[in-house]
Amino acid sequence: MAGHSKFKNIQFRKGAQDKKRAKLFAKISKEITVAAKLGLPDPSANPRLRSAIALGRAQNMPKDNIERAVKKSFDENAENYEEVRYEGFGTEGIGIIVESLTDNRNRTAGDIRSIFSKHGGNLGETGSVSFMFNHLGIIKFSSEAGSFEEIFEIATDAGALDCDIMEDSFEVSCSTGDLHQVAEIIEKNIKTPITAQLSWKPSNQIPINKEKGLKVLGMIDVLDDHDDVQEVFANFDLPEEIFDEIS
Repeated sequence: MAGHSKFKNIQFRKGAQDKKRAKLFAKISKEITVAAKLGLPDPSANPRLRSAIALGRAQNMPKDNIERAVKKSFDENAENYEEVRYEGFGTEGIGIIVESLTDNRNRTAGDIRSIFSKHGGNLGETGSVSFMFNHLGIIKFSSEAGSFEEIFEIATDAGALDCDIMEDSFEVSCSTGDLHQVAEIIEKNIKTPITAQLSWKPSNQIPINKEKGLKVLGMIDVLDDHDDVQEVFANFDLPEEIFDEIS
């Protein structure tokens, strides 16, 4: 579940593989369980749970998997997950933010530090990278929801900060505190399923060449594959030729 928009498209294509799909479902299941445990198990009364379930549905996650994840929140013997953010640097000073849900901070921190080190990066202190990003709420839905003018008007009336169209989907951004309110208003005004998540968007992107770009992608792929990692965000700009090569 990587956060770089172009990298996200690559992950979507790679996600057709069974192994990637199983990993993705496991991450979404964990988020659903945590959301249900922290709030109410009723998605209509729990915006975070509603968003997690919507994300699962958008990825064609089986209904049984979603229901099991919700029920797991009632299990007193189940693991208690903690939200931990890691910040560090990759090659060329690329800023990387890793969002995790872990039941063992020491294990996860050691693993993440090792991945950074093995790929020529280094793990930093909290705040060492996040200042280069904007923490936003991101709402996504199909471009079939309407024209850009129609969606832009709905989004701005709902209190959104920006609205973009990216390939075959709209991406609406808002403040983190307004995410669920904006998402609810948009959802009421369009007939297309939406997903709503917190995201880190870089203020500026660092351009890197193909060789270094592939190295950074390799590092992010390993981070994203870690069981405790939910999202990876980075502030680099890739050469277009990379997408033709790995699409």
